[in-house]
Amino acid sequence: MPENSLTDPHIPDFKSREEAAEWFDTHDVGDYLDEFELVEVTVANDLSSSLMVDLPADILAQVIERAASEGVGASTLVRQWILEQLQQPNGQANRH
Repeated sequence: MPENSLTDPHIPDFKSREEAAEWFDTHDVGDYLDEFELVEVTVANDLSSSLMVDLPADILAQVIERAASEGVGASTLVRQWILEQLQQPNGQANRH
């Protein structure tokens, strides 16, 4: 048990995240369990879905290359493209 853990029997109010992190780094939270409040949390199961798209190898290579040049993964880039297209009014699709 860290030597600071029970010098004050209450978790203090913190002025910053850094101050809180420093305090929690030097104290055993197990010594303060009575101060925590139980909450009920509902977690959604499927927050997103996947779609598999077959692409010719040369097109996939281009997508991967473009994604790398933009500093994102290929699936992130394609997701961005799809979202951009869906934001366009019907019939106004922007061709890449």
